[in-house]
Amino acid sequence: MPIIKQFRKTILERAKNDAEFRRHMLTEAVNELIGGDLHAVKSILRDYINATITFEGLSRKLKKSSKSVHRMLGPHGNPRAENIIEIIKILQAHERVTLQVKVKRAA
Repeated sequence: MPIIKQFRKTILERAKNDAEFRRHMLTEAVNELIGGDLHAVKSILRDYINATITFEGLSRKLKKSSKSVHRMLGPHGNPRAENIIEIIKILQAHERVTLQVKVKRAA
């Protein structure tokens, strides 16, 4: 098995079994969003979704087709800000957490 597939399998397995790890995934997705790395945001969200709510479950809550959500979060997808915000809102509810932004001074 190629190392990337093995790594992805490890991430998904850990996310399925470790609530704290899942919370860190959501936190990191939001941090990357604020930092402007949309590619990383989509990648982290895809892994989280696959390990938890599934794309079908998310698409029902978004009231969009699963195919549309897959495309949106795919490597070449360009989701609108309102869609990313709604996805993060749904994932927070699914995980039963509320993420907050805290200001930290640069060193």
